[in-house]
Formats: sequence, structure tokens, C-alpha cells
Amino acid sequence: MARKPARKPARKSASKSARSAAAPAGDRDKIIAAFLGLLAEKRVEEIGLVELAEAAGLSLAQLRAEFPSLLAILAAHIKAIDRAVLAEDFSDMEEEPPRERLFDVLMRRLELLSPHREAVRSLLRSATRNPPLAVALNGLAVRSQQWMLTAAGISASGPRGMVRAQGLALLFGSVLRTWVNDEDPGVARTMAALDRALARGQRFAGLLDDLCRVPSRLCRLRPGRRRRRSDDSEESTAA
Repeated sequence: MARKPARKPARKSASKSARSAAAPAGDRDKIIAAFLGLLAEKRVEEIGLVELAEAAGLSLAQLRAEFPSLLAILAAHIKAIDRAVLAEDFSDMEEEPPRERLFDVLMRRLELLSPHREAVRSLLRSATRNPPLAVALNGLAVRSQQWMLTAAGISASGPRGMVRAQGLALLFGSVLRTWVNDEDPGVARTMAALDRALARGQRFAGLLDDLCRVPSRLCRLRPGRRRRRSDDSEESTAA
């Protein structure tokens, strides 16, 4: 199915970003920027706290005052991307199918990640070699994708919502592996990969809905079964 190019940011959000860019960076912003710069050059396991503080132009005390760990810095960056996506105006997509809305939301996320492509590439490589890191990243990704689902008007609450978020986190991770190597300015390969991933996710969501209907059917059958057992007991007693 043919896909339209990713939507452009709304003017309101763009002006807000411009004002934020013009404002002096605080310590947190300096640390996040320094961390992403180092991550683009080396594996996350190789980044030291002293090196990071120096890159940010801060002392170790200032670094510790803002973040307890490198993972916390990464979580803050992910949260900032979440907020930037959520600040977008997707109201023109309200009449579109859920898959179309989610496609737009995730493409906007990739646009915001574009300046940090090398950092993302480095993190993906580390995750394949470091299972504990992969588990930690998955937790961050699931929480983030809950917000992306919500932005697309798809429920992310309850057990079913958690399963949706986990599935979307895995699907988006596979798309990221295509995106980091997609040198086309139009990111055609990435768009195609995302389209295929969402198609798989849509089929899985349909299966999930079917599975969730099964317990309700069983619950509706139970009273009848209990009545039959009761009738059988009464007949045995009468005999």
C-alpha cells in the first residue's frame, strides 16, 4: 500500500522548538547532549562519568545532582522525544484508521531522532551484546510506546494495552535497525519497514482481541454448566 511522506511538524510546535533552542541550555540539557555525542563515538559501556562531566563542561558533583546513572540520562532523552511528539498536532488524523495514525506518530518520532542517528546505532549494537542493557532498554521503550499509542488514539491501558506497548516496542526496534542504515533523504526503506511492521502488529492485535474474547465466552457458559451439574445431583438423590 502506498504511503504518504511523513507529516511536517505543526507551526505551533516548530515555533515552540525554536524558542527552546534559543534558550540557554541548562545542566541537564548539557549532560544529555554530551552523552549523546559520546554515545555516537563509542559503546555506552565505555563512557565514563568523569569523561561525561568533562564533555558537558560540568563537575562530577553537578553531574550527580542531575542524574544518578547513564541509564537515567538516556531515560531523560527518551522522555524529551516523547514530549516533542506529544506536542505535535495530530488532529487532522482523527478520521484516519488507527494504523495510519500510528504510522504518522512513529515517523514523527524518527524525524526527531534524526540528529542522533549514530547514537541510536551505537545503542542498538550494545544491546545485542549486553542482555541486561537490552532488558533495561526494553522497559524504557515499552513506557515510551504507551505514550505513542495514546498519541495515535489507541488504548494503552490495562493488560491489553501493556501487551500492545510491548509488541510496538519490539516492532519499532526492528524498524530502527533499518532506519540507522537508510541514507535516502526520503527514508523510503524505513517507511516501507514501518508499514510492514505495523501490518504484522495489526494482525497480532486482531489475534489478541480474539484470544481475549475466549475467556468471556467461557464465563458465559459456566452458569449453564453449573445448572446441569446441579440437576444431575438432584436426579441422583431422588433415585
